[in-house]
Amino acid sequence: MLIWNGLLTLGLGTLLFLHFKPSGKTSAARVNAGNDSASTKSFKIAYFEMDSVEAHFDMVKAVKDEIGAKNNELEKNVGDLDGKYKAKYESLAAKTYTTQEEQEKAQEELRQYAETLKQQKDDYEQKYQDFVMRKNLAVKTRIEDFLKKFNSDSRYSYIISYEIGLFYYRDTTYNITNQLIKGLNEDYRNNKPAPEKK
Repeated sequence: MLIWNGLLTLGLGTLLFLHFKPSGKTSAARVNAGNDSASTKSFKIAYFEMDSVEAHFDMVKAVKDEIGAKNNELEKNVGDLDGKYKAKYESLAAKTYTTQEEQEKAQEELRQYAETLKQQKDDYEQKYQDFVMRKNLAVKTRIEDFLKKFNSDSRYSYIISYEIGLFYYRDTTYNITNQLIKGLNEDYRNNKPAPEKK
């Protein structure tokens, strides 16, 4: 009886194995499905240190100089407007007013003048903000365009800028900061943008 049960178990096991054994076609299909370009491509993320790029990329230095000059121009223009308001105030304050109506008229004149100067100030400040935004965007676009050329062989899936506090570990093997700075500076020196018209 024990021998008979053993033979039955062995026979049943053989039948089950033969029944559920995958055919050659299925196995080949599974192998091929796992070997498409997306699954075999290595997934690598490179990074660069933005503070180093800001410190050593010539375009960033040039943009900082331009923004500094624009800020000085803004401060001068705003200072001139403040000077005009002060002169107007002192001029009206030095006058002698004989009636309440004359006083009110002078106050209204000063109020309107202050409003005009405020609009001019807002205009200067808006132009300055637009200038800064445009310049920063130009730097960002230059870096993005260079990285597209740098990664034209698709060796990296992502290239990110390293920010302190955002990432807790990084493998320095994939640090492309020095290559990026060298390439950006060469590209910038060969393709400097035309100076912006005032």
